[in-house]
Amino acid sequence: EIKHGRVAMAAFVGYIVQSNGITFPWPAVGGGAATPTGSPPEQWDALPDAAKWQIILFIGFLEWFSEAAGTHYMRGGKPGAFPNFSDSPELIPHPMPLNLFDPFGFSKSKSEEAKSKGLIKELNNGRLAQIGIIGFLAAQKVEGSVPLLKGVVSHYDGEPMAPFA
Repeated sequence: EIKHGRVAMAAFVGYIVQSNGITFPWPAVGGGAATPTGSPPEQWDALPDAAKWQIILFIGFLEWFSEAAGTHYMRGGKPGAFPNFSDSPELIPHPMPLNLFDPFGFSKSKSEEAKSKGLIKELNNGRLAQIGIIGFLAAQKVEGSVPLLKGVVSHYDGEPMAPFA
């Protein structure tokens, strides 16, 4: 649940950022192609398959790394703990200057009580983000399915659950 909540929080923020036209100032795809426009699902559809595979393979690498360098929570590991890149340099193809979780070390000096309260907040925010991102996708696919988003998000004719359709 922690991992899904973190992914949903990133997806929700990314959806809002992309929907408002905020992009990097350089082309999103090699070869000078312009950054795709439209709603986030339309932007995904506009990416070449090679770019989609790069994203999916990177996520696969993170999953593999978390299993290879860490202890799964079902085998005694701590739920939500992602191993540090710096602790297992032999598993990564090149040096990683920052770790994925807490890259700047802000939570090192926090007490266990503060970390526990933060985890509860993270779980609650992650649950809400899961509802939010699915709400955005549902409102785009089935007009009127989310009354508060009627007229806010544009209709999407594609298939949001089929990444290579």
